[in-house]
Amino acid sequence: MSVPAEHFATAEDQRQAAELGMWVFLTTELMFFAPLFLGYAYNRWAYASAFAEASRHTDVVIGTVNTAILLTSSLFMALAVRATQLGHRRPTQVFLLVTATLGAIFLGLKGLEYAHEWDEHLVPWLDFRFAPGNAHGAALFYYLYFGMTGLHATHLTIGIAMACVFAFRLRTQPAQHLRNQIETGALYWHFVDAIWVFLYPILYLVNRHG
Repeated sequence: MSVPAEHFATAEDQRQAAELGMWVFLTTELMFFAPLFLGYAYNRWAYASAFAEASRHTDVVIGTVNTAILLTSSLFMALAVRATQLGHRRPTQVFLLVTATLGAIFLGLKGLEYAHEWDEHLVPWLDFRFAPGNAHGAALFYYLYFGMTGLHATHLTIGIAMACVFAFRLRTQPAQHLRNQIETGALYWHFVDAIWVFLYPILYLVNRHG
């Protein structure tokens, strides 16, 4: 059983405080994404044809594979939480490292996708090229695309580092001593995955076959 810090009466009080703190933090994190989602919604309405055409230039295969990878990573993070609750240190380490590895694979594939978009001149501020009729709207789409996916990748990188730190600390500490940290860290990881679940359809599936 985990030992509470001095200013908490019980370990459960500490766990609830940590969970509440993480929910407050995640609420503030939504403030980073909300303007981008609102901007997307407005411009999707104003430049519907351009956004649809621009979306067809995204790599739906990589986007779909990455979606599956992140959903799988959430499963392993949930398994890590469960193993921590049971006091199983080694399985917790393994599940955390698998979670981090899947996150790293996601970033690698995303980097490959960025490279393809660079080659195809789809980076708005670097020699952007698109069909003249929809060039302005498509540029707005890709501004939002890179802004949203870049911000998401930054958050995912933080999550990967967090999972690795937990796995390293488990080398010398019992699993239940890190239970609160891992549970709150899992909330963060699931938040990052949930953001991608919203990004995937609006960036990759807009009138894909229209």
